[in-house]
Amino acid sequence: MMAAYCVCVPARNEGDRIGVLIDALANQDVPGPIPLALCVNNSDDGTAIRARMGADANRGRIALWLCECDFPPELAHAGSARRAAMELGRDKLDTADGHLITTDADCRPPENWISANLACAAPDRIVGGRIEIDGADTDCSPAIIALRQRFDRYWHDVRAIEDAIDPCAWDPAPRHGDHTGASLMMSAYLYDRAGGVPLLASGEDRALVEAAVAAGGRLVHPIAVWTRASPRRAGRAQGGMAEEMARWAAAGSQAAAPLVPAFRHWRERAAWRRAGREAGRTDIAQAERTLPPMPCDMPLPPAVPA
Repeated sequence: MMAAYCVCVPARNEGDRIGVLIDALANQDVPGPIPLALCVNNSDDGTAIRARMGADANRGRIALWLCECDFPPELAHAGSARRAAMELGRDKLDTADGHLITTDADCRPPENWISANLACAAPDRIVGGRIEIDGADTDCSPAIIALRQRFDRYWHDVRAIEDAIDPCAWDPAPRHGDHTGASLMMSAYLYDRAGGVPLLASGEDRALVEAAVAAGGRLVHPIAVWTRASPRRAGRAQGGMAEEMARWAAAGSQAAAPLVPAFRHWRERAAWRRAGREAGRTDIAQAERTLPPMPCDMPLPPAVPA
């Protein structure tokens, strides 16, 4: 079976969670079978067996393509696993016009996740999906939810600053700001131009987006595209979301608010971008990565303004 799109997932010791993801994919509001390219790597908990069981239990809804591999220690990381999943999915697409949609094994996408992604599809478009904390997960806590609400408010205000000073024609408001491996889509054409997933121990998703932008891709953040992710604090990828959840849990137990860059830094950065574009620069994204990081000099504001 060849496909017009494929969901691509890396999984390492995700036996307890892979069935939840497969059930969520089986419940999507698009015609089946749902193409799923799954790379089970360096696992010893029966992840592959449970994935097959999940696909069998949803017979007719999931077309599972599964690769099992043990990467050597120097390559046993998120970059290798996501690249293997994406390459497996790439091989199953009809043409370069097909689309690769990647997510993580501990996610639980809503029923319209695939259809919302495909509604935004274009050869040069990179679609980032918003990450929601999965409130049904056993690792969820009120402290994490409360802190997420505060960060949501902060990033909402940051995007308002950017949209007022240096709006993006192809990524207009309202928009979110997430574009991680939990929910990311691009065409096979753009994926090939970007050179595939970089073999990085962490941050492979962000690096892929940067490479796709450099290859001519346009990054968008439609509100309609979102997924749920586990708030677990013991993850599989170095520098991944689980480490961020651990920091959030620690911050929630402390009286002092986490520190973030003050809004004036975002205004200055947006003005810098605009000035560069007005001067005819075409390397704004690359140049911005060479700038010093913004100082974290402001306590995270409350979720609702006082």
